[in-house]
Amino acid sequence: MTSDEGLFGPRTVTWQLHADPSMWVAGVCSLYLQALHPQAVAAVVQNSRFRQDPFGRLMRTGDFVATTTYGTGREAEQAATRVRRVHRTLTATDPETGAEIRLDEPELLLWVHCAEVASFAAVVRRAGFPLTDAQLDRYFDEQRRSAALVGLDPADVPGSRRDMADYFHRMRPRLRRTPDSDVVYDFLHRPLAPWWALPLNLGYLPVGHLAYSALPAWARRLHGRPAFSAPVTTAGLCGFRVAGLAVPGAVRWRFPGDHVQRAITRLGPSAAPAPLS
Repeated sequence: MTSDEGLFGPRTVTWQLHADPSMWVAGVCSLYLQALHPQAVAAVVQNSRFRQDPFGRLMRTGDFVATTTYGTGREAEQAATRVRRVHRTLTATDPETGAEIRLDEPELLLWVHCAEVASFAAVVRRAGFPLTDAQLDRYFDEQRRSAALVGLDPADVPGSRRDMADYFHRMRPRLRRTPDSDVVYDFLHRPLAPWWALPLNLGYLPVGHLAYSALPAWARRLHGRPAFSAPVTTAGLCGFRVAGLAVPGAVRWRFPGDHVQRAITRLGPSAAPAPLS
């Protein structure tokens, strides 16, 4: 065993929250939210192969979050270096103005970061993960470390519930439904696996709409699509989490990428994610 706890470590909120099974729904929810930024979603649609390789794209995103959470410091930095390299080399065209969009623009990086971590926290908490307001503040503050990895100045990143709420309040006039956001909506409402993987397809279809329904009300209004009712959404999230927790941790933590299990091997049994106290 080694003592390299990586970017966070077992005593952080991040370490516990990111191991929760409802993070899978939270991750999909964050994609719906990200899609409401016209430049950010244009950059994704023009550069990503998500429509040709949907399951692979989802796995790579999950693997990056897991690596930066549970990997060693070196592994987290290596993963971030690859992401920064990609962001530096790719551009897109604003479909409304024709202007060039750089994927490493701080505004876009900040939007993606905030949409991700706010969705992670809100969905996992609503699914039943025990998270106090003080712990939620700690989580947003901890996630400034993740923001630094992709090239942001931590001082510019919301580090509390109030900061995050203020950020979204400032951003809302700039967010809207676009043809590109419709592409993302439609994509996330269809099977992510090959047609022959019928059980996985059937299992994903309601999850895709559940993740959409877990968006904040203002985001759903911008998308302009119907959602499950609030009670159905909450029940669905709780049910998904309960089903996920029924899978033994030794099995559940090996997907994707075995990062949690390797962290436990590296740091000892006490590093296993557990409910917050």
